[in-house]
Amino acid sequence: MASSSNWTWEQNKAFENSLVAYNNDPDRFQKIAKLLGKTVEDVKLHYQNLVDDVKAIEEGKVPLPNYKGGDAQECNKKK
Repeated sequence: MASSSNWTWEQNKAFENSLVAYNNDPDRFQKIAKLLGKTVEDVKLHYQNLVDDVKAIEEGKVPLPNYKGGDAQECNKKK
């Protein structure tokens, strides 16, 4: 099975969709790895990086983009 630390946009999107599809599956990392042609270790590392990114965003360590025609900060306040 091919293993690579590089993820294409398509692989990343399939990874995110698979996280949702296999949310409660105890073998989700194994299934996602097989689906994407990655190792289980690659998938677990990619997942941890995603968790770390979300945490940094939630803690305000990553500035939200300034979208044209609207303020991302204001959009978040309305939720």
